[in-house]
Amino acid sequence: MTAKSYLGHDVGTLAGTYTFDPDNSRIGFEARHAVVTKVHGAFHDFTGTALLDGVDPSQSKVDLTIQVASLGTGNNKRDDHLRTNDFFDVARFPTIRFVSTAVRRLKPSVFGLTGDLTIKNTIKSVTVEFEFTGVVTDSWGNHCAGFEGRTEVNRKDWGVNFNAALEAGGLLVSEKAVLTFDISAVKRLEPVGAHHTGRPIADDVDALVPPVIPGVSGWVD
Repeated sequence: MTAKSYLGHDVGTLAGTYTFDPDNSRIGFEARHAVVTKVHGAFHDFTGTALLDGVDPSQSKVDLTIQVASLGTGNNKRDDHLRTNDFFDVARFPTIRFVSTAVRRLKPSVFGLTGDLTIKNTIKSVTVEFEFTGVVTDSWGNHCAGFEGRTEVNRKDWGVNFNAALEAGGLLVSEKAVLTFDISAVKRLEPVGAHHTGRPIADDVDALVPPVIPGVSGWVD
């Protein structure tokens, strides 16, 4: 097991540019199917950066890009259908992007992150409520911050319109979908003693993420 030093929940410790760690993060979605059940899935290929200012959260910024083809719900036939023009039309619109426009503190460790969400070339503003779950320094010296968030959207707002009526009443897929975020973000390195400028020494994400050790894995969906 990887040794970690827990640094607590002090939002003020957040300062600098952080890179999302895809091996220990999850971006999920869920929608009601056939009225009575929910389908859960996740996007497995994404990149994200966050410029964080814990003292003045309004100065923080987030940029996230998701490769839509990486979606998975545990059913190959359903996943292939989601990639078609009935839903995401991956061939024409391979990415989903979120770029923040505002951050405001709702509670001491809870923030409203508002931004432009682009799906199928349609841009709509959404707000995700995020909770800051703490900071650790791992055994490789990486400064890691954790966040959990969720928001509900109407997929038809972005032209994801497919549906079918059920004989018993209702629709096959709900228009409402829930997006969930479990994010581990690794602080980029800067010269010792330097003040934060928002400019990292290196953009090599692999150099910032702990190496894989046999028998020790990160999150697996």
